[in-house]
Amino acid sequence: QVRLVESGGGSVQAGGSLRLSCAASGSTGGMGWFRQALGKEREGVASICTSSGSTYYPDSVKGRFTISKDNAKKTVFLEMNSLKPEDTGMYYCAADSRCWGGIWFRDVNFRHWGQGTQVTVSS
Repeated sequence: QVRLVESGGGSVQAGGSLRLSCAASGSTGGMGWFRQALGKEREGVASICTSSGSTYYPDSVKGRFTISKDNAKKTVFLEMNSLKPEDTGMYYCAADSRCWGGIWFRDVNFRHWGQGTQVTVSS
């Protein structure tokens, strides 16, 4: 079992930035960030392959969010810029032994999950 611990959430005004971190207790093949707003389904916002560094973003965040990694610290980061009120939600870090991107970037493919960190963007 890989334990994931997120940090960095908070409140920001629209147009602002936040940086989330996720530290893993073990080795992973791929990691990702998902978010869930109240009353909505969980959606993926970024994924990264641990070895290759390949990344994937859905159109909703492409150009605004950047996922990166520090393999030595087993930590991934999510840099979020130009935040919008619709970016508000609980953000979860996820990990799996495999790397998932594109049409396979779905929450059901990730085995390990963090507890989540709240991001609130006010207008």
